[in-house]
Amino acid sequence: MRLQSLRIANFTVFEDVDLSFSPGLNVFVGENGTGKTHLLKLPYSVLRACASEGSTVRQPPTKDRLQRRIADKLVGVLRPDALGGLVRRVGRGRRRCEVELKVPRGCRGAADSIGFNFASQSKSQVVVVQCPEKWLKPLPVYLPTRELLSIYPGFAAFHDNYRTAFDETWRDTCLLLGSLAVKRSRGERAENLLAPLEEAMGGRLLFDGPGDRFYLEVHGSGRTEMPLVAEGVRKLGMLARLTAVGALLDKGCLFWDQPETNLNPKLIRSIAKALLDVCREGVQVFVATHSLFLLRELVVLGWTTHEDVRQRYFALEGSDNGVVVDQGTEVADVAPLALLDADLEQSDRYLAAGNGL
Repeated sequence: MRLQSLRIANFTVFEDVDLSFSPGLNVFVGENGTGKTHLLKLPYSVLRACASEGSTVRQPPTKDRLQRRIADKLVGVLRPDALGGLVRRVGRGRRRCEVELKVPRGCRGAADSIGFNFASQSKSQVVVVQCPEKWLKPLPVYLPTRELLSIYPGFAAFHDNYRTAFDETWRDTCLLLGSLAVKRSRGERAENLLAPLEEAMGGRLLFDGPGDRFYLEVHGSGRTEMPLVAEGVRKLGMLARLTAVGALLDKGCLFWDQPETNLNPKLIRSIAKALLDVCREGVQVFVATHSLFLLRELVVLGWTTHEDVRQRYFALEGSDNGVVVDQGTEVADVAPLALLDADLEQSDRYLAAGNGL
């Protein structure tokens, strides 16, 4: 399952956007409030709804079944008071949000479309106008800005039984983290991804003990409870666990919102390499970032050690007609990049201050 394109109209801060994706790495950059996270959560919600439903039924997709699933997932992931709250708010008139995703269908050039719309007054109902021929698989993966290993024990049950402020991506990912490890026949592929992750973590991840807790085992030093491990290492641990359970070995999609949060530059470099390694295994990766360091590291690796991984960049900027998106296969192709401008301006001020100017 890979995303080929996404077209949206009147969705949150976007008036009309048509995005074309790379089968490898896709990076969204932009200032706060430009909708980067929305562009991760919208396709994740639709893909997750389709994959989840397909894992429980044998019948082919129907519009009626799909529209219920999509509506529920959009509300659970994006957390509006009502579904219509996701429609772009301009003036007092009623509007409709329109969404269309295209997914390659195997045959060269062929694609399945998932299209739906909903009105600004809608409570919890979408209208599906295009339905895929088959249910999508495997399940997509979504990593929020916070690591989840330290809160894993009991979180999914807590989320299901109580009203919480956490969106459903946290629950979905916790369920994947608790999955069984892959069979030995697929172990070599997992090891190729796990080895560099474990080297960066300084040990290997264990899923053991009372309450099914995660630990970091360091050779010669025993094991450490996950809440006592540095947050950056815990983020790498999430990738390691998802690799071990096979969630990143099935040519699916990985969505990661600001992976650089609370990481030092050394660990950001490890994250960048891990993302591109995951792409090499056939996983399509979507990243939203504020980090110039991460952005540059991805570019450098793409020029040197990971030339085979196709990359695509999306720069988001606010305008009078909503947020506009500039896209291209190179960072230099997209403008403006406020992220770059701010960092470069700070560098100039730093040099000027150091020279006493």
